[in-house]
Amino acid sequence: MSGTHSGTHSGTRSETHPGTAAGHGRPEPDEPPRALYVYALLPDPGAEALPDTVTGIDGRPLRLVGDVPGGPVALVHATAPAPYQGPDEDVRRWIVEHDRAVDAAWQLTGAVLPMTFNVLVRPEEGQSAEQRLLSWLAERRDELMARLDDLAGHAELRVEITLDREAAAVSNERARSLMADMAESSPGVRRLLAKRLETARREASEHLADTLYADTRRRLAAVSEDLQDRRRAVRDPGETDVLSVSLLVRQDGIETVGRVLAEIQDEQPAVRIRFLGPWPPYSFADLGHGPGGAEDPPPGGAVPGLRT
Repeated sequence: MSGTHSGTHSGTRSETHPGTAAGHGRPEPDEPPRALYVYALLPDPGAEALPDTVTGIDGRPLRLVGDVPGGPVALVHATAPAPYQGPDEDVRRWIVEHDRAVDAAWQLTGAVLPMTFNVLVRPEEGQSAEQRLLSWLAERRDELMARLDDLAGHAELRVEITLDREAAAVSNERARSLMADMAESSPGVRRLLAKRLETARREASEHLADTLYADTRRRLAAVSEDLQDRRRAVRDPGETDVLSVSLLVRQDGIETVGRVLAEIQDEQPAVRIRFLGPWPPYSFADLGHGPGGAEDPPPGGAVPGLRT
């Protein structure tokens, strides 16, 4: 697909991109048996095509697989039937390249069901990987198209809200008293009081975080179509968590989310906000068993979680 679209529904689109396989110790994609690495599912773009510069992992040529007019298609590259494994540096690069391919498909069609890293469809029981994928797409056509319709024009945002412990405890009487005592104490006593001060600040920030959580979550839910709690991607020892969520929002609603976050920041100076995105809706593409079957990685935000 990465070049031209065949304009037919005979099973697959022809590959016209020369793509190469960088040396990561895997067989070349034309060595049998061939598997398919799946990046995303998307509506058939018809005559539209990804730019020639868009390639997959290690520069692999991309193509679309699908044979039902107007139905869902899968963005794939041919590969060996083994997952991508290697040093952390290589894995991070592969994930970034995976993410770029998904993002290009999203920009092209405005709707996409992203797969997480390392979703493979392998040959099985006398069927090629392509036959298995086509069968899966046909069986779940209505469900997939309904989900793509739901996600059209939407993006995922990540919001992490924390409290700076020192700023959150500025008005705390115990913390202020300990700071005053430290100013008049010997070095040894100051070290003891510093530990007590850290405890006081942590307790004050945790109390304030509990107070803020319900209100901030309600306000964000009001300006998004779906919201999922998630773990923080980055932790700072001087901060206390308030909430970490993924939001599904319409593209034209992103600025509204930004205004709500600005209001929250203005109301509480101790708040620290990380606002990430927009991304394809990784956290909202739950398909149960994906095209690779039960071995698929669980759906979710594995890829954008690395984009900071």
